[in-house]
Amino acid sequence: MSSEGGHARLSSDSKYSFDIVFIKRFLRLFRLMFPRWLSVTSLLSFFLLLLSLLEQVIIFNIGLLPSEYYKVLGNKDVDGFRSNTIKAVLLILVEAFMKSTILYVSSVLYVTWRSMLTVALHRRYFYDIIYYRLNVLDKAIDNPDQRITQDVDKLCNFFSLIIAPLIISPFTIGYYVYQASVRTGYIGPVSVVVFFILATIINKFLMSPVVRSVFHQKRREGDFRFKHMQIRVNAESAAFYRSGVTEEKKANQKLHDLIKVQHKLIRRQYALNFSIKAADYLGSILSYIAIAVPVFAGSYDSLSAEQLSALISQNAFVTIYLISCFTKLIDLSSQVTNMAGNAHRVGELFEVLGRLKDAQSEDYSFLEETMPSSDLVPLSDVNLDTDREFLEGAADTVSQTNMALRLQDVTYGPPKSSQILCRNLNFQLESGINILVTGDSGCGKSSLLRVINGLWSSITGHVARGSKAVFYLPQRPYFTDGTLREQIIYPLRSDECVQHDDKMYQYLDLVGLKYLIDRIGGLDVAVDWNWYDELSPGEMQRLAFVRLYYHQPPFAALDESTSQIGVNIEEQLYRQCAELNITVMSVGHRESVRRFHDMELHLDGQGGWTMTPIRQDVINA
Repeated sequence: MSSEGGHARLSSDSKYSFDIVFIKRFLRLFRLMFPRWLSVTSLLSFFLLLLSLLEQVIIFNIGLLPSEYYKVLGNKDVDGFRSNTIKAVLLILVEAFMKSTILYVSSVLYVTWRSMLTVALHRRYFYDIIYYRLNVLDKAIDNPDQRITQDVDKLCNFFSLIIAPLIISPFTIGYYVYQASVRTGYIGPVSVVVFFILATIINKFLMSPVVRSVFHQKRREGDFRFKHMQIRVNAESAAFYRSGVTEEKKANQKLHDLIKVQHKLIRRQYALNFSIKAADYLGSILSYIAIAVPVFAGSYDSLSAEQLSALISQNAFVTIYLISCFTKLIDLSSQVTNMAGNAHRVGELFEVLGRLKDAQSEDYSFLEETMPSSDLVPLSDVNLDTDREFLEGAADTVSQTNMALRLQDVTYGPPKSSQILCRNLNFQLESGINILVTGDSGCGKSSLLRVINGLWSSITGHVARGSKAVFYLPQRPYFTDGTLREQIIYPLRSDECVQHDDKMYQYLDLVGLKYLIDRIGGLDVAVDWNWYDELSPGEMQRLAFVRLYYHQPPFAALDESTSQIGVNIEEQLYRQCAELNITVMSVGHRESVRRFHDMELHLDGQGGWTMTPIRQDVINA
């Protein structure tokens, strides 16, 4: 779900740069990526570093090959040329093997890290109803779906590419500084180090703006992607309005916002790329300047032409490779900025999920309290008509153990809003007493179910739950991906429940959906379609009742659950609830549902409410 409404609550751009905030966020991710010293990722990383160091040894020997060729060619040494060529071929093949192995290990690390971080995010994201609070109520960050599916992927990919060069660079730089000082004196290594420090300082100032731009580009990418996902999910509804022109303008506006940010990112990357490329080429010139000093000073005048050429070749390789070690670090700036931008987004998501989890734990601290019953009159004490054949097997008396929930002086309204939907609501849901919640649209009927379920917090008062669970059928039934069986047993998994195929067939036949078996091919046939595209609204509501019957809970809350179903089937559905001893609390407008309920809770939309009996003498009419 898009979170544009939450964009205004984001911090300023200065929040996303190379600073203490980035370090804290990255260290938290680092601990998840390396949970133990002997974890798989730790061992793979050590192996990757070992391979990278061995590769440097091979590269060093390959770099000395030209000087050997200068000698053997200058002296016309055929045997030396042959052995040098064999050595060169072997070294090149070993280097190719090492390079390929390094890339393979890096890819394995990337995939493993992605799995670990995504699983860690899923554990927090799907904790109870955190995903609902993040997408619907809190909206503190943009596009959590993009952060989980894409930003984690790019973070792990970039980090797998830069971890080895970043760690082994101090070792290779130290080694080649020593080699350069032996061959050219202090002038060569000192000039290279000074050059690198200056380039690093310049790049530091150029990288932070790029990090911020990468962060905001990801956000706009998510907004643009969500717009197209919105059209894909609601294509038929939009088509009825013939709203192509309007949606085109809205989609183009999202694209315009994205392109605008991308242009800003490109401009900032231009300056960074100029600095990186200038450092690369100036570094190559600097290497020859460092070599020229001892040559012009006469330090090698005693050598022959062949020896001097070989020595210059060796010195050139050492100094140039030292420059290369530094410039590789500078070249990594682009990947580091991308990694940092994604690290900010993923780290921020972890922070918000942690905050929401702590807040939810506090909310639940009072939802689970046992409320005193002295101020409430049980609905079973109300004088109701005794003709209730549709409630076969219902208990004549209601005890505390048969209570689903109790509301005491509950005042509620939309989160982060001053609007009051209902004040000081008192009632309890007991076994055998069906309640019908009525009122005009927008008066707070569905909101009451959200408060009862814990999706919303009440402003005042308490919601106490009894020992019996309540099964909810939301206004729009939810269907996951998977088989027909998985839709029926949801939210359970196949390995969590006993197979009751006969009951499933019976209930599908009862609601008029037995043809789905033939259409799909069976309960366990995998389908790749979207259930919302394949089923009509009425079919979805009837399938939701099959799910209800399968679970057979003692209590159920139905939110307009028969609004798309005919009156005759509606009667069958409610009678089946009675046969299964399911006490229902229904939100509904249709007059036809009244006769299946004992009490009416009416909300007037102004904060007031009444609880009155419903006459049952029309049940047999």
